[in-house]
Amino acid sequence: MHRREVLKLGSLAGAMSLAGMPTLSWAQDRSPIKVGILHSLSGTMAISETSLKDVALMAIDEINRGGGVMGRKIAPVVVDPASNWPLFAERARQLLTQDKVAAVFGCWTSVSRKSVLPVFEELNGLLFYPVQYEGEEMSRNVFYTGAAPNQQAIPAVEYLLSQEGGGARRIFLLGTDYVYPRTTNRILRAFLIGKGIKETDIEEVYTPFGHSDYQTIVANIKRFAQGGKTAVVSTINGDSNVPFYKELGNQGLKAADVPVVAFSVGEEELRGIDTKPLVGHLAAWNYFMSVRNPTNDKFKKQWADWARSQKLPGADKAVTNDPMEATYVGLHMWKQAVEKARSADVDKVRAAMIGQKFDAPCGFTLTMDGNHHLHKPVMIGEVRADGQFNVVWRTKGPVRAQPWSPFIEGNKGKPDVVAGSGRGSARAA
Repeated sequence: MHRREVLKLGSLAGAMSLAGMPTLSWAQDRSPIKVGILHSLSGTMAISETSLKDVALMAIDEINRGGGVMGRKIAPVVVDPASNWPLFAERARQLLTQDKVAAVFGCWTSVSRKSVLPVFEELNGLLFYPVQYEGEEMSRNVFYTGAAPNQQAIPAVEYLLSQEGGGARRIFLLGTDYVYPRTTNRILRAFLIGKGIKETDIEEVYTPFGHSDYQTIVANIKRFAQGGKTAVVSTINGDSNVPFYKELGNQGLKAADVPVVAFSVGEEELRGIDTKPLVGHLAAWNYFMSVRNPTNDKFKKQWADWARSQKLPGADKAVTNDPMEATYVGLHMWKQAVEKARSADVDKVRAAMIGQKFDAPCGFTLTMDGNHHLHKPVMIGEVRADGQFNVVWRTKGPVRAQPWSPFIEGNKGKPDVVAGSGRGSARAA
């Protein structure tokens, strides 16, 4: 090629780029676009996170069969940080620097997210985080597709205090000992006091990850409940939920007497439990498998077919849940943003993500806000004997996330307060 032709080609590529059109390098590139999947496939959190890896692969397969992203296939790079929080950061760095992924979909616990956050901010990566969290963060390098407290925790407690929800006047806060339960319960304690609940009517107990002996704790809940109408707010995470719910059944603690509302228990966690003694206990999410609408019917069938085709464990009783829906929505929104930006470049995709909409299995069109959080509906469900949930309360439509807490001193009237990795504040944009 002559020098004049090279210069013409370069000028054309630059003009196309300035015009918002794909450059020739992008148009001619048919290599796969790599994305990272960062979920614990072993350890205490595997019970919850494995299905998120699987639904991410299902969504990627769906996108690829539909022609990929602007003609390019998505190539997933799956890593297992094994429920080890420092290892999350190591694997995140590997995905961004060695595997050169365009985005990462992963994490469950807030401690894992906080572990990787400095890596994503340092290397300007994009993390799509699919689980509810404590809300005191708004990083420009994270899109939060799970719930903030005003989209789950606070409405759930309001429900418990209401006549419809049983009129509880004593609250037992029970959680796993890490940042999400402790921060969420700090918010809820302030909220409860603001509603007239006395400090002496709030109990707060934590157990370590992987804890399995809940006999004494459940007995203490029963004793606490003798002081008045009581409800339990559970932020137990991971496989500890199995022995906790089994112990509720063993001690005959029924929902009619002391209802438990869980923020990290869904259909997947209940699969290995005899749920008949748990009928009537509650969970608060933004999606339940049992919601009826054509989009969810399609999503459930797609997942059941995928589980069978991949011979996943328990494929004959495949279930969907809230974080799976959030993962699925996040992948499709990222694909839409790449197509809008005509590039997988992080800065361009970040800008293109704002305002993205997707018709989600929950039955609503979800929108990505400028604060990097989704507008989401809030639902409260009662456990059924078959391990599914009957939705007993829901918002009329999606609720805008408040990634800050008006109930924490110092945040009042400051919706733009940002908590990052400790390296300073940065507005999401």
